[in-house]
Amino acid sequence: MSIISGKKVKLFTLNANRDLAEEISKQSKIPLSSVDVVRFADGEISINIVESVRGHDVFVVQPTSAPVNEHLMEVLIMCDALRRASAKTITILMPYYGYSRQDRKAQSRQPITAKLVADLLQVAGADRVICIDLHAAQIQGFFDIPIDNFPAAPMLANYFIKKKIKDIVVVSPDHGGATRARVFARLLDAPLAIIDKRRPRPNVAEVMNIIGEVEGKVAIMIDDIIDTAGTLVVGAEALLKAGAKEVYAAATHPIFSHDAISKIESSNLTQVVVTNTIQIPHKDKSTKIVQLSIGSLLGEAVLHVVQDEPISQIFDSIRSAE
Repeated sequence: MSIISGKKVKLFTLNANRDLAEEISKQSKIPLSSVDVVRFADGEISINIVESVRGHDVFVVQPTSAPVNEHLMEVLIMCDALRRASAKTITILMPYYGYSRQDRKAQSRQPITAKLVADLLQVAGADRVICIDLHAAQIQGFFDIPIDNFPAAPMLANYFIKKKIKDIVVVSPDHGGATRARVFARLLDAPLAIIDKRRPRPNVAEVMNIIGEVEGKVAIMIDDIIDTAGTLVVGAEALLKAGAKEVYAAATHPIFSHDAISKIESSNLTQVVVTNTIQIPHKDKSTKIVQLSIGSLLGEAVLHVVQDEPISQIFDSIRSAE
């Protein structure tokens, strides 16, 4: 336990990303408290909080990355346990929000699962949620509790600024990501291009055209999520065919499903820069993948929340501070 501004504070982590939780703990100087997560033979999850949380402001680190349903149930059960143990407040640090791509009905009889997850978190007892780069900004409106959605773009942009790459063009891998790419291009003071693509079926992308000038330039494709890496690989090929000298990729959330990492390894991409909102297993490390840490930023965010201070500038001012 830590006492900050007269408040009793505890920090917990579940199983999704312990390495990130340890970085948050180090930055905030709040030690990780003990919790036992047990699985019964049939897969049911049981949680036992080892120490008292009565009257404490509690923070729980748990991105809902793969296995998504396991990690989601862990955090829901943890919230219920904390609420029943009389925690004063419960803040969920969920840098990656699972099911965020199901934010609307694309067809008539589909669910809006991102809204369902928001409802579940609130019913379970969460008082606040902190995320990084929600796939769709409108997910914030699914909550009736405070939710903070912070950008990773300044950190990713700062990485490329330090590399001092010349003749950059920022590329959106599709029309839907144009706003995100425009923000990134502004941070790098670079022009913007858009890949016009279509998806004949899920997780399959075909490039139709490239809108903008990429010839003789170093292209940086920017996205929020890398899942199967199919879009990146196809996009890199198209950009090089159109005359780009080199192709980088940057994204916030490295889901890396199936053979995504081997696709990246064998692709024409020079480098893929991501954050550690999702833990990449050590066996899947790649020389082409650079992972930047958001741990110190989230640690600062925790302190600001406890001290009732604004936190948006922590993320927005990375470029000017470094």
